Parts: sequence; C-alpha cells; structure tokens
Amino acid sequence: MKILDISNDRLIDVEIVISDIVDVPSKNDGWNFDWQELKSEPGTKTYALKMKGNKSSIEGMLHLKIAHGMQVMDIIEIAPHNIGSQNKKYDHVAGSLIAFACRESFKLENEYKGYLTFVSKSKLIEWYIKKYGAEQAVGQKMFIEPEISIKLIDKYLNNKGE
Repeated sequence: MKILDISNDRLIDVEIVISDIVDVPSKNDGWNFDWQELKSEPGTKTYALKMKGNKSSIEGMLHLKIAHGMQVMDIIEIAPHNIGSQNKKYDHVAGSLIAFACRESFKLENEYKGYLTFVSKSKLIEWYIKKYGAEQAVGQKMFIEPEISIKLIDKYLNNKGE
C-alpha cells in the first residue's frame, strides 16, 4: 500500500496496523479527535496508517465497529499535516483508510458483506460521494456498496491507479 508524497510526487510505502490506546495521537498533537480517550469495546478496532520503517509516524487513524451486522467506519481522521491543499504533506491517506475499511467489510458473512456504512459530517457528504462513490442513505448516514468497495480497494490498497 502506498501514499503520495506531495513534495516530490513519489509513492511511499505505508501499512495499516492495529493501534492501542497508548500509542495514538491526541488533540494536543493538533488532531481533531482525542484518540487517547477512545474506549475499546467488543467488536471495535482502531487502526493507524504508518510509514513502513517509521512506526512513530501516524498519517491517519481509523476506528471500525460492527453494528447490526454491518461494518461501520465509526471515526476516520487524517493527520493535521495531511489536511487541505496548501501545505498538505501526503495524499491518498483517507482513500487508503476507507479502502481498508471496505476490505474489512468483505470479512462479514451476511447480507452486508462488502458494504461499508458511516455517518458523515454535513460538509463532507458531497466529497464522499464525488471522491469515493459513497451514497447518501438518510440524513448524514452514508454507505459504499460492494462494487465501489472493490474499486477503492484496487485503487488505494492494490495501487492499480485511478
């Protein structure tokens, strides 16, 4: 799996690993969510996207849970230095995390296999639709269907391009 270094337009090897509450960012680090306050509950997992060979560099975080038999992307956040278009350091971080969540949804053994559900912030709804092919269900509830999940997995995890 790779993300794009904006400064030199090169792909950098990364990995997504299960994260414990001890080794996660907080609001003091400039993040919007205090990952240290996240409580681990049955059926939930927290992941960090890190550079291969540099375990201290967290480029994005993801919290997944299973609810009502569905894979839910409960929280997703990219590192402050990867936000915006002006001084963004790395691209494809959010896409990689979303694609990873989609891949996890294929582990379900029920009618929701391959579907990823989540609740979006209002201002991001159109972005999820345009950039990731998500569909709006009701209000801020959204989902990505299996066919789109496969495309995202190929693009971001298997690095098969646009």
